[in-house]
Amino acid sequence: MSSEKIFEYDLDIVGVTDYGAKMEAIFTGQENVPLQGAQFDVTLAGSIKGRVAGSLRGIDYLRVRADGRRELDLRGTIETDDGSRIAFSADGVGTPREGEPIVDLAVKIHLLTAAADYAWVNARPAWGAGYANVATGKIHIDAFLH
Repeated sequence: MSSEKIFEYDLDIVGVTDYGAKMEAIFTGQENVPLQGAQFDVTLAGSIKGRVAGSLRGIDYLRVRADGRRELDLRGTIETDDGSRIAFSADGVGTPREGEPIVDLAVKIHLLTAAADYAWVNARPAWGAGYANVATGKIHIDAFLH
């Protein structure tokens, strides 16, 4: 099966809403994840480059389970360089690297638009892999159609 890289994106964490547990304290190991887990609404913004190019803004409704698993649930909007909008959603998991401020990410990406030039994004999901650097608040994903 062949694959085509359709875009990559680089996002910055621009805000965090927490619900009783501090994300930074948990991610730096200063606090343990509560037994019931924790949720953080992480606001993200940045650029997207490739066959789809422009900017991406959204919120990741991030859940951290008591066992440390990070469950991603991202919803956002792509504004393409030529003025089109594409609805963006992604779900996946994050796996922290031992002894590093890096979380490896694996995501399934769904795109939806009625813009004729981008109708091809509606056909099937994309699969992405990348990382989040907790120390810098930067996220990078490469996305492929298979």
